[in-house]
Amino acid sequence: MHIVVCAKMVPDTTQVSIDPVTNTLVREGVPFITNPFDDHAIEEALRIKDAHGAKVTVLSMGPAPAVSVLKRAIALGADAGLLLSDRAFGGSDTLATSKVISEAIAKISSEEKVDLIICGKQTIDGDTAQVGPGIATRLGFTQVTLVDKVLSVDSGANCITVRAKFDSRHQVVEARLPALITVVREINTPRYPSVPRRLHAEEVQIPTWTNETLKLDPETIGLKGSPTWVKRIFAPEREKGEIVKGLGEEKDKAVHLVMQKLADWKILHD
Repeated sequence: MHIVVCAKMVPDTTQVSIDPVTNTLVREGVPFITNPFDDHAIEEALRIKDAHGAKVTVLSMGPAPAVSVLKRAIALGADAGLLLSDRAFGGSDTLATSKVISEAIAKISSEEKVDLIICGKQTIDGDTAQVGPGIATRLGFTQVTLVDKVLSVDSGANCITVRAKFDSRHQVVEARLPALITVVREINTPRYPSVPRRLHAEEVQIPTWTNETLKLDPETIGLKGSPTWVKRIFAPEREKGEIVKGLGEEKDKAVHLVMQKLADWKILHD
């Protein structure tokens, strides 16, 4: 069985600020990390590998520093990594991104058949949740999103059974392979890399595929191939909260004041 995991390098959003003049993200001095949802995707692939035996290839599209995401995945137990990096890919929206990644996976599969693709539900820098389904649609793979548990994998019967999480219910789905699933954080707890695997990962040479490798029409990728773009990024305006202080003998008055404010708010919004 061959599993491909899609992982992305993203800015740590807990340390990102927005330039009030340009309304763009301030990236200088901001550390980059593996997209948290993709950490869970990598972990689930490794669990399937541990339980059933599989080759795990982790793929990332991004600038050269994104190789750190792939080396970390190998340190965790992945078998191979592949970086898709080219100026021609820069500025791709979800449509163009899914095209580049799906073409890369198709090329991988032509050499070693891909049975399962695992993606994080979404990325924390985009929050669209569109790339995974876009890849599945382009490749013609069965797709199941919002998976919070892999119940069984049967390569002999060519199927996978998963549980998908919705707001008020769960749905158990049996899907034919090849398939793509997107996973939520509740699916697992990611492992930590061992020291020997860390040392091994540092020695691994990660191949890079450019558009010279994929030979895609430049008009269909990057900014030229992106029908959507971000016009403006801004922090939502929020009303300032109020702190009600009350210690000792004042606590009863504080509680009464809070309850009165809640009652007033309810009357105002009913």
